[in-house]
Amino acid sequence: MSEIPADLKYTDSHEWVRDEGNGVCTVGITFHAQHLLGDLVFVELPDVKKALTAGEEAGVVESVKAASDVYSPVTGTITAINETLASTPELINEDPYIDGWLFKVKLEDEDELESLLNAEEYAEKITEED
Repeated sequence: MSEIPADLKYTDSHEWVRDEGNGVCTVGITFHAQHLLGDLVFVELPDVKKALTAGEEAGVVESVKAASDVYSPVTGTITAINETLASTPELINEDPYIDGWLFKVKLEDEDELESLLNAEEYAEKITEED
């Protein structure tokens, strides 16, 4: 079973969301997603100040096996990106929940977080997929 931190929220498309407080969230892809993709070799992230709608494509992660779109789990404006990933995308494989985060979003509506999956719901989802 892959790692599923209980303090995060999740999407059906395998993004995780950490509520940082003050209406800002950090977004990344889950351990399960990076495991399925394999060794990541390239990451394309959204521009800072870009406005995104929940479910909208926000970037791309590419591995030796495949490319996969990354979707914004929430509606808001990008406030930061993990610039380290441009030169070391493998950080996502090594530590998807801390050093391998993708971007930060200033939420338009904090209630949107309630529509995301909790750790138990996400665990059930990936178990069904296997």
